Amino acid sequence: MSTPRDPRSSPKSTLPLQATEGWNPGVWRSSPTTQQPVYSDPVALAAAVASLRSLPPLVTSWEIDRLRNQVAEAAEGQRFLLQGGDCAERFDECASAPIAARLKILLQMSLVLAHGGRRRVIRVGRFAGQYAKPRSTSTETRDGVELPSYRGDNINASAFGASERAPDPARLVEGHSRSALTLNFIRSLIDGGFADLHHPEYWDLDFASHSPRGGEYQAMVEAIGEALRFMESLAGKQLGEMSQVDFFTSHEALVLEYEEALTRQVPHRPGWWNLSTHFPWIGLRTADPDGGHVAYFSGIQNPIGVKIGPGMSVEHVLALVERLDPHRSPGRLTLIHRFGREGIADGLPPILRAVAETGRKPLWVCDPMHGNTRSVVPDSGPMAGEKVKTRSFDDILQELEMAFEIHLECGSRLGGVHFELTGENVIECTGGARGLSDTDLGHGYRSQVDPRLNYEQALEMAMRIARRMRDAGV
Repeated sequence: MSTPRDPRSSPKSTLPLQATEGWNPGVWRSSPTTQQPVYSDPVALAAAVASLRSLPPLVTSWEIDRLRNQVAEAAEGQRFLLQGGDCAERFDECASAPIAARLKILLQMSLVLAHGGRRRVIRVGRFAGQYAKPRSTSTETRDGVELPSYRGDNINASAFGASERAPDPARLVEGHSRSALTLNFIRSLIDGGFADLHHPEYWDLDFASHSPRGGEYQAMVEAIGEALRFMESLAGKQLGEMSQVDFFTSHEALVLEYEEALTRQVPHRPGWWNLSTHFPWIGLRTADPDGGHVAYFSGIQNPIGVKIGPGMSVEHVLALVERLDPHRSPGRLTLIHRFGREGIADGLPPILRAVAETGRKPLWVCDPMHGNTRSVVPDSGPMAGEKVKTRSFDDILQELEMAFEIHLECGSRLGGVHFELTGENVIECTGGARGLSDTDLGHGYRSQVDPRLNYEQALEMAMRIARRMRDAGV
């Protein structure tokens, strides 16, 4: 996400826009819609929505166009998409240190993937709007007390109290403010040279000493630094001065009151644009072809993602594809599969073949996080006796490796990866070079919803993927 450019100086997209005749941002209201907060005060909700409608947009239509062109290139094998960030952002973590840490790890991962895959990388952050999460149950019970589930800071608070768990529409306006602050800081960091990470001394590789591939990781980072310095010597100036780093935002467009309020028409351009983010996606729980979320997504001009996974039939996926991309527009649709290590071999191939038979070429992305979540009760350590969610590094990596192979066997192409991660060294997932186990959970376990890869695990994961891409030539 670079600093916004004057649209008059930006190259116009050559891709056809999504047809929106007869569509409006409130179309979702006439369809069955799930995972929406129930607000007790309709007057307060109306006031919050009116405030959102009057606020400036968070992104621009020409930034969205630029991403759509890059997604189309990724579907053709010319780029690779890296999408990552927190499972759910928190208002109290809208601060310089955690934002900079997330940006740093995504930039480092993108350099590793570009080096290994010999392809340009699309950087998409799960931030500046990822403040809402779907939940499997609408309520939570503790010690006989039942309250609404925590659905993310855009809706309610995580503290277990009646007032904290009550959905508050004022939080939607606060979410817009926090997203704007995050975007402003990221743009400032990138324009100020933070993206210039080609010196190996900037990379925290302490974990590599614990890995049998430690020497290989060190050599990879040194090769990246040498390659970038070689480019500088040829150009006679620093790489940061040679090109603008693109960085795009994404979030699950869950709360449709919020998304509708930030869906706008722009001067001299047809259609409606969701200007809350560059790349909104539909989650597995709201991907009903006849539901409100799909009805809303069917009319916006953004490139969009859809999660697909266990429980979805081939017919279900084909109905989603037809509803969301009826004109087969390049760059329009990204299908993000999340079957889990145990389910990908049976679940993914028939879907790949069925979509290919329609003649469509969506961008295929693997989310190896959500299908590999498990609950454990450590018998020792800081969280002994307490039920906690975690994920295994090995399970995540295995699903990714299987995804590459399955796409290859089906004549398809895996064009991206989607991670829940943080740039900090929390311990929420097990495994990796340090061999973290269930008993290590609790040393900095901070996620309120799902476990994330920490800095070391995320960077090691990128290095493992890059090695696989390099060796296989994909």
